[in-house]
Amino acid sequence: MTALPQAAAAIQQAQSLFQQSRPEQALKILRAAEAAGARDAAIPLNIGLALRMLGDFAGALVEVERALALDPYDFLALLSKGKLLELVGRRNAAAKVYVNALKIMPPEDRLPPPLKSAVTAAKGVVAARNNALAEHLRQATEPLKEAFSGENFTRFDECLDIFSGLRKAYVHEPLLLNFPRLPAIPFFDRAHFPWLAELEAATPDIRDELMRLLREDQDRFRPYIQFSPGAPVNQWVDLNHSPSWSTLFLWENGDQNPAICGKCPKTTALLSRLPMAAQPGLAPTAMFSALAPRTKIPPHTGSTNARSIVHLPLVLPPDCRFRVGNETRDWRMGEAWVFDDSIEHEAWNDSDELRVILIFDIWNPLLSEAERALVTALLGANRAFEAI
Repeated sequence: MTALPQAAAAIQQAQSLFQQSRPEQALKILRAAEAAGARDAAIPLNIGLALRMLGDFAGALVEVERALALDPYDFLALLSKGKLLELVGRRNAAAKVYVNALKIMPPEDRLPPPLKSAVTAAKGVVAARNNALAEHLRQATEPLKEAFSGENFTRFDECLDIFSGLRKAYVHEPLLLNFPRLPAIPFFDRAHFPWLAELEAATPDIRDELMRLLREDQDRFRPYIQFSPGAPVNQWVDLNHSPSWSTLFLWENGDQNPAICGKCPKTTALLSRLPMAAQPGLAPTAMFSALAPRTKIPPHTGSTNARSIVHLPLVLPPDCRFRVGNETRDWRMGEAWVFDDSIEHEAWNDSDELRVILIFDIWNPLLSEAERALVTALLGANRAFEAI
């Protein structure tokens, strides 16, 4: 909203008087400007500030509400309303207002120090309210859990935390293809993949072949993140063209790498027996993924929820973790997992040693054979279209 000349002048005078701790005089000037026809959300907002300085919190709240009626997306007015609700003892209501303010706040690095302090305080109120709500809800639902002893409450516990604001609700965010009506499952149940036992049993053989590659062909590992010059790198700035996260492909975008597969006959034979996704020009992809010591892979998502990703640890120092959505796991030697990489995920190697895992892609187990064939045809047709 554009300030009229008398509004701008009154606000400027009021701000000067606030710095001199003279809220009574500021209030008179602001009231006079409004009586003269000044219409700007900053007028009632500053009247509210004057009343707050005078200790009239209820009156200040009325004025801030008037400011928000003129501009519902006024960040300062929302912060002021939250603080006033705190001051009159309505902390839960204040937290709800702060949530809305934090959604629309400018980038934090552009805020002046006083506003940064106010934002930090607001976040503290929101966090305290969320924790208190979560605890209240846990106590209210615990008797029912006891009545259903033996049930798995992992999903409900996550639901409660999301409802309370303690956790984010993660959904599919694929970069290429989003197949609708598939549930956003971070880690799939092993029952979908009866062949995992065969893969895990082969860990020693796969690891032996990997160790030979690390001795003889380490120079063939290449940075996994390789953006072209001028492309926005976003969260990948530290790993772009960096050997800290490097890979050696057995299959890449559907094409087998004969030189590497020839040096890994047991691994290649095993992967050939497993149900890797097959999409010409796109899949399967199978690779050894090496993460350097003290390196983090930042949060990101993959290309499509029509596929799933298998991880098998091969060189596993301590202090290595992996998160998908709200679930964080530690790898264990001899244990593989399958996850949906279209859900935000990240990895850490907090050790002083190299971490290496085998990664390959398979179909999402909840797609039918017909759907898999149609997705393959769709993406193949898209490649042809893009080549025109």
